[in-house]
Amino acid sequence: MQEYLNLFIRSIFIENMIFAYFLGMCSYLAVSKTVKTAVGLGAAVIFVLAITVPINFLMDQYLLKPGALAWLDPAFGDESGSQFIDLSFLSFIMFIAVIASMVQLVEMIVEKFAPALYGALGIFLPLIAVNCAILGGSLFMQQKSFEGVGQALTYGLGSGIGWFLAILAIAAIREKIAYSNVPAPLKGLGITFIITGLMAIGFMSFMGIKL
Repeated sequence: MQEYLNLFIRSIFIENMIFAYFLGMCSYLAVSKTVKTAVGLGAAVIFVLAITVPINFLMDQYLLKPGALAWLDPAFGDESGSQFIDLSFLSFIMFIAVIASMVQLVEMIVEKFAPALYGALGIFLPLIAVNCAILGGSLFMQQKSFEGVGQALTYGLGSGIGWFLAILAIAAIREKIAYSNVPAPLKGLGITFIITGLMAIGFMSFMGIKL
């Protein structure tokens, strides 16, 4: 249990997709003008990451990685044999296919039950499919070599929550600074980049936490 909790906290704060790796910056900057749209997109990212990371983990374990098809036939997993199968070159394509499917599902749900939010998010909702934070979650999962689908789910959920907290925080700040006396050259994205950099420096302090 402690291992899952450590992984969950690490994925939110220490390995935050925005402040540690700067992944998903396009949506982060474009949709963070109001808290309402930030919450909607952040919730969608949490859902997509929590679903796609464990699905892609299972796909990687039982289909894509070298010798993964040994459960079908032991010969497929024997590296010295002529029937050895390595489908790892399909990882990017298969991961993106799963992500695109989940994003399409989210888009249909939001359009059905929250048309106002759907209109506010605009093109950035379907663009979750090519959001580098979403694909990054699956690629980091592959790199970390998790032992089970539970760890993949925990990491996906934590990464989504971390991205949600980042866009929610910057949206709240941008709503406030709209009434501040910001120098003209820095208005808009200029001051947003500066604040994001300062927030990233603040999140670096979490790296000192021993889990």
